[in-house]
Amino acid sequence: MMEKVLVSGSAGFIGGYVVGELLDRGYEVVGLDNLSKYGKVAKSNERIIAASCDAAIKAHAEGRLRKVTYLSSSMVFESADQWPSYEGQQREIPPPLSSYGFQKLAVEYFAQAAWDQYRLPFTIIRPFNCVGIGESRALADEQIMSGNIQLAMSHVVPDLVQKVLKGQDPLHILGSGEQVRHYTYGGDLAAGIVTAMEHPDALGEDFNLSTNESTTVLRLAELIWQKVKGPGVPLRIVHDEPFAHDVQRRVPCTDKAKRLLGFEATTSLDQMLDEVIPWIARAVETGMI
Repeated sequence: MMEKVLVSGSAGFIGGYVVGELLDRGYEVVGLDNLSKYGKVAKSNERIIAASCDAAIKAHAEGRLRKVTYLSSSMVFESADQWPSYEGQQREIPPPLSSYGFQKLAVEYFAQAAWDQYRLPFTIIRPFNCVGIGESRALADEQIMSGNIQLAMSHVVPDLVQKVLKGQDPLHILGSGEQVRHYTYGGDLAAGIVTAMEHPDALGEDFNLSTNESTTVLRLAELIWQKVKGPGVPLRIVHDEPFAHDVQRRVPCTDKAKRLLGFEATTSLDQMLDEVIPWIARAVETGMI
């Protein structure tokens, strides 16, 4: 009998990759999304989190739900001052200062509480800097400009790509450009998420899912510029004011996922950009971005 998986946020960026991975593995998938990021519904993360947990607890009590796999975020490590960030460090450092990071940390506490009080089995996943195709323009409370270009999405790779494609020169980046990130392919993340969902050793555990490769924002900008412009075209940079919670380093320890799940994110940044740049170019041409 085909097992059924409910994916909340199925229309989201990572959610789309997860749905595809589940279908490829033979699951029946039910997608649920209120389109709060890419549609016309007002955003309210705290209510979504609470309602999802309430529904999961009820479904489990009725025998209709075996386990929940929660997607947290690397932002739970926002206040870290030592790296790499390992599973458990989120409880040893100050809580995140951003509301987003705090909401994601709350998800982790909700997961543990639902197990402690209702024996609802769980696994917690923390993706690091997803890169991939399929993301449309995100809704925002205000339009954010970067130089002469309106930011399209909340992720640095597509925004840098669209600025270069639209001819921005000099190229605007937020902050010094020395911010360190681990850009991880959406397909790799989806494989890790579904593996953690299935794996018996993942029960009650939390995992960082990420590539091992560190890249500065400045280096990312250089790679994108070279791929779009070709060799010999000099890159000029303008440094804009960073966002209020622009974390300087997000560097994960990935040993636990490899040890318990056998998971490694193997797609290189070069491979990701070769896929993402043409997709964004088409999106720009059609006015989607």
